[in-house]
Amino acid sequence: MLIEPRDSADPLVRRLALEQHAEVAPLKGESHAAYRLRTGIEFMVGFVDVRPVGCGALQRIAPGVGEVRWMYVRPAYRGQGLSKLILAALEERACELGHHSLRLETGRLLTRAISLYRAAGFRAIPAYGEYAGNPESVCFEKPLLPLPA
Repeated sequence: MLIEPRDSADPLVRRLALEQHAEVAPLKGESHAAYRLRTGIEFMVGFVDVRPVGCGALQRIAPGVGEVRWMYVRPAYRGQGLSKLILAALEERACELGHHSLRLETGRLLTRAISLYRAAGFRAIPAYGEYAGNPESVCFEKPLLPLPA
């Protein structure tokens, strides 16, 4: 798989984001709100045989802290470890930006996503920011090692 950065205004990113939202909205319940594709969010898009198959995004939420958002792999490409590769690319970019930790939120019913994050070294934390008080949200954090000089 080839993974490359893309701008949040890229039509391909917008298409993948819409697909992701359409899939998770019913699973996250009435409390789910679509995240706006804002500037300052860095996307990584995965391609298999030049086909866009998935994406993930990184957003700074505090000094030294990034947030993983928009993780998505199209259904036909799941089960091949592609989400692990996209997540690893986001972690590498977070280190390049000087982040010492990553956080993320997912829905409590998204068991495959929860398994992915736990396997990647993320640990459950109390709901933070806009997710605090949302019973459908499960939040995670992972400390990052700095890149070698």
